[in-house]
Parts: sequence; structure tokens; C-alpha cells
Amino acid sequence: MDIEKVLAGKAKVRILRMLMKEGQANISRIVKATGLHHDVVVKNMDELKDLGIVDEKRYGRLRIYMVDLRNPKISGLYEILRELEKL
Repeated sequence: MDIEKVLAGKAKVRILRMLMKEGQANISRIVKATGLHHDVVVKNMDELKDLGIVDEKRYGRLRIYMVDLRNPKISGLYEILRELEKL
């Protein structure tokens, strides 16, 4: 995993923090919770999926996104983000 790509922008960090707090959400919920524009969220979600950080489940037209904390790399990233929030 290329940590620079993950932490390169505020949008990815906002999305990850939101998903790590809430567990899972659809695009509309992520947009509302992060205050980011819909297109920005979609672009960053695609990048996070490509990096293997975020999983997507489809229920018809509805897409639900979640972070798989069982993955050791992702759980490590979660710990880093949690520690950074304490600063």
C-alpha cells in the first residue's frame, strides 16, 4: 500500500475517518457527513477501492462502502489516523 496516496489529500482522510467511525455508508451519506462534493467523493472512493482499503457491496443500484479492519494493513492505518486525531 502506498501510504502517500492514501494520505495525499484531505478528502481521502475525511472519508476514511467517517467510514471508520460509522462502519459503512453509501455515497450520499459520505457526502453529507464529510461536506465534500459528490464528484470528489466518487473519485476518492474509486481510488480507495483500487488501493484495497475500501470494500463495496452492491444491493441493486445502492452501493455500500466499508473499511475492512480485519486487514492488518488497514487496521494499522486506522491506528495511525486515531493517534493523529489525538494531537
